[in-house]
Amino acid sequence: MSTPSLDSTDPSHAAVAEKLPPAKLPRQLSDAEYDLFNAAGRQRTVSPGETIFRKGELGRSMFVIESGEIHLEFGDGLPHKILGVREFLGELALFIGDHMRVASAIATAQTQLRVIDHVAFEDLLARQPLLLAQFMRRSFAYLVASEQQLIAYLRRRNEDLLSTLHSLRQTQHQLSNANNLIRTDELTGLANRRGLYQFLEGLGERRADACMALFLIDLDRFKRINDQFGHLLGDRVLCVVADELRANMGEGDLCCRLGGDEFALLVQLSHRDELDARAARIVGTMRGHRLPEPHHALQLSVSVGASLCDTGANWSTWYSDADRALYAAKSEGGDGWRLSA
Repeated sequence: MSTPSLDSTDPSHAAVAEKLPPAKLPRQLSDAEYDLFNAAGRQRTVSPGETIFRKGELGRSMFVIESGEIHLEFGDGLPHKILGVREFLGELALFIGDHMRVASAIATAQTQLRVIDHVAFEDLLARQPLLLAQFMRRSFAYLVASEQQLIAYLRRRNEDLLSTLHSLRQTQHQLSNANNLIRTDELTGLANRRGLYQFLEGLGERRADACMALFLIDLDRFKRINDQFGHLLGDRVLCVVADELRANMGEGDLCCRLGGDEFALLVQLSHRDELDARAARIVGTMRGHRLPEPHHALQLSVSVGASLCDTGANWSTWYSDADRALYAAKSEGGDGWRLSA
């Protein structure tokens, strides 16, 4: 969907246009977005005067203009809008599905389009969640800003605009899913580094007397597992570790995969004496885990470095303290834990 902007050259809207702020959030795609949609979309050639879609019909695709020009006609006395090269239209059909078009789109010249359907968009969302989340956020902000202007100055379109805003609110679910993809490790479902940093930003809201601890967990001889049994089993082992660590989480804790076979567990303790017991439980749980046949005999073990989090320090200090303890545990053969001095 493309939302109309008021045209200051139209005498019927001149007084309104004088009150509007300069246009922001242009609909022209960035280079990265343009390349991404061009690669994923199918090409369509549209002749001058040909209608791409009509107002009121259900939309199922978004369009990116490679060349030519598209005329959007909103009707009801609203000013028309012209879109050109590298601009997009119809995105709400992908954000919420089967969205009713609020304008008719007609080619004013020989036009080349890239058509992105729901399947292609979902694939892009899985492969490029950060770029798509940024695109969706900018599109959502642009559409909301435009609709708010129309609600304020064109009351007679109130019913249509409220319906559109209702549809826009539904996109928050899609945006939330995209943000979750950005903050989540794809293999294990744990938080990734982005999720960790967001968690750390919220730690200031915790009680001042909260006792936080950091556990760094590293699989022992993980490279040997990959080399001997293949990466599919290696991935399964990483998921096993993730599940066991997730089971050790309490309310307000965070477990994340830092990368490779290194995990971090940030927990809130009721007392400092719990540090040793929690580390021992993590090591013991993994030591007792058995994979299904034919790998039942494969012994899994982890090394754990643990440290209390100084509330006056930052993540780098916490990580450094726990990492030294982890190095000590691994240097002693693994399958054990060490606490930071």
